Amino acid sequence: IRISCSGGERLANVIVAFSKLEDAKNIKRILVKNGFDVVAVCTSGAQTLAQTEELNGGILVCGYRLADMIYSELHDCLSAEFSMLMVSSPSKWTSQMPEDVVCLPMPLKVNDLLSTLEMMVQAQARRKKRMKRQLRQRSEEEQSLLMQAKSILMERNGMTEEEAHRYMQKCSMDSGTNIVETAQMVLSLSNL
Repeated sequence: IRISCSGGERLANVIVAFSKLEDAKNIKRILVKNGFDVVAVCTSGAQTLAQTEELNGGILVCGYRLADMIYSELHDCLSAEFSMLMVSSPSKWTSQMPEDVVCLPMPLKVNDLLSTLEMMVQAQARRKKRMKRQLRQRSEEEQSLLMQAKSILMERNGMTEEEAHRYMQKCSMDSGTNIVETAQMVLSLSNL
């Protein structure tokens, strides 16, 4: 399987995170050989989260347990732009797993890894297209609200525009509201 896209745009940044560095390097080797862009190899959750801060989305391929946390703790800290593919023994899978975590069993079959990752890349691309369409469909008033809220976050919290936007996206997902409603909340709280 070769991953390609038009215009040279990268579809997905892949981060590989396993407690054993050798396992992570082996998976990276397989992915790179098959056309995926592996931007980092990590052994701890802290390293992984630091790498995700530098990117505006991608896919995390990880094991059940890292040096400092388990997959669920890492999942809770990931930005909404990241998808998680956990590779572990099926005995570790529980009914409390987040719905958006994709699992593959150990021992890992290369074709399963590649085809699953390809599906995740395609799903992410579709989600990004849908988000762009939603952005274009916002009224001028809604766009103005978003910009005002971002400006407040940037000014008061020292965020970049992208960080402010990601913060509002995460808050809107966490609270189950859309990003325009989240912007309105930011504006109303700033007036207190």
